[in-house]
Amino acid sequence: MKKIVVLLVLLWVCMPLAVVGQKRFFFKDGRFVVAQFTDLHWTPQSSKCAETAATIRAVLKAEQPDMAVLSGDVVTDDPALEGWKAVTDIFNEAKVPFIVTMGNHDAEYMAKDAIYDFLLKSPYYVGAKGPEEIMGCGNCVIPVYGSRQKDRVEALLYCIDSNDYQPNKLYGAYDWIHFNQIDWYRKQSTRFTAGNGGNPVPALAFFHIPLLEYNELTDDEKTFGNALEGGVASANINSGMFASFADMQDVMGVFAGHDHDNDYIGIDRGIALAYGRVTGADAYGSLTRGARIIELFEGQFKFDTWITTPKGREAVYYYPSGLNSKEAQTMTYLPAKQVASGKHGVAYTYYEGKCKQVADIASCKVVKKGEMKNFSIEGAAVTDHFAYEFRTLIRIPERGVYRFYTYSDDGSVLSIDGQPVVDNDGGHSARRREGKVALEKGLHELRVLYFEDYMGQELEVGYSGRNIPETPLPDTMLYLPE
Repeated sequence: MKKIVVLLVLLWVCMPLAVVGQKRFFFKDGRFVVAQFTDLHWTPQSSKCAETAATIRAVLKAEQPDMAVLSGDVVTDDPALEGWKAVTDIFNEAKVPFIVTMGNHDAEYMAKDAIYDFLLKSPYYVGAKGPEEIMGCGNCVIPVYGSRQKDRVEALLYCIDSNDYQPNKLYGAYDWIHFNQIDWYRKQSTRFTAGNGGNPVPALAFFHIPLLEYNELTDDEKTFGNALEGGVASANINSGMFASFADMQDVMGVFAGHDHDNDYIGIDRGIALAYGRVTGADAYGSLTRGARIIELFEGQFKFDTWITTPKGREAVYYYPSGLNSKEAQTMTYLPAKQVASGKHGVAYTYYEGKCKQVADIASCKVVKKGEMKNFSIEGAAVTDHFAYEFRTLIRIPERGVYRFYTYSDDGSVLSIDGQPVVDNDGGHSARRREGKVALEKGLHELRVLYFEDYMGQELEVGYSGRNIPETPLPDTMLYLPE
């Protein structure tokens, strides 16, 4: 055990840090707020610079962020140094700490090294030039410490150079995050996880060019916001960055820019993928200029995010539930049942017979009825060709929109108060389906129909809410119906 402790300490001390040392950041009352400005496209000789500056100042005044991140394509014309001075002056005057990640256009007008040499002269610039041995410039990680335990790292902000262009058009126009950058990230993540007792530290990642995985968000009902570009302008190569985020289990959300008419956010395999809101008046695009705001919560894998413009805030998105405030305002809430709750449990009817969809269950033979603590198919007397109907009352803790899921092999359908919520019907191998419903606080009738055709059987039923991480439905929420 002593050897393990020594190795962990050495790992912590010896790994390349590249951690910003200019300023220490702390949660305040359990919150830490980041403003993401992206694609300023500052053109020093343009009269529209005044509009861009006014947008930034309005957002900073309204949101009072703890830090601002400028996620690329900041100054995109000559004289570039004059442009960078004007941009940094906005944050210096507002006394807001800020950090910059490179876009694909920034180095066209000023060398990256020179940009960071200039930025590091600002008293409010909190980034770093980054390790020389890895690709790009500005790669760094910023720890955010606890409001109570001042020496405890409670969150991390990874800022990464997504680079700009590459010569082989077979791979698309844009470059990607390279292996030595990914290796650097993994070492930082490993180090902070070791320093946190082996538990990953909640983290966000910021860079300019979106990952190829942003394409996975199309038509997913958890995706929210504007998708007006008609696609994702990423590299055509899967860099492995997303896989490393998933592997290291610390990054909750990725925030990019680049595609000015996209500002949506969605969740892919548990990781939020988001665009900022285009900020620059000289940038193309039809969206009202503004910024994305991210509010982190101390000690939790959780954040809220929204768009702020000089006109005010737009709808809020809640991670990890994937719910949003617009749903809470527009969905019809199902009223609670005026019934008394008895003892905990689930009533079931067990059937045997062949089914291809849940509608076939009604024609199957009823074998047994009874009660159980929770949804379970372990009591089935045969391996294949059986089915269950589960009925219970679920106690909803507070008024809100909830997401329910079933993970089943074969088909399952979940209904609440007679309303279908999750359709996972049909013969299939183990898969997940989900749906959402607005519920008043109190008891609601929950019904699950499930059948097993052949070759494998599985059923899990769970839920999540704005303030409830996804979990299988606990016994304590379930009551036997009258």
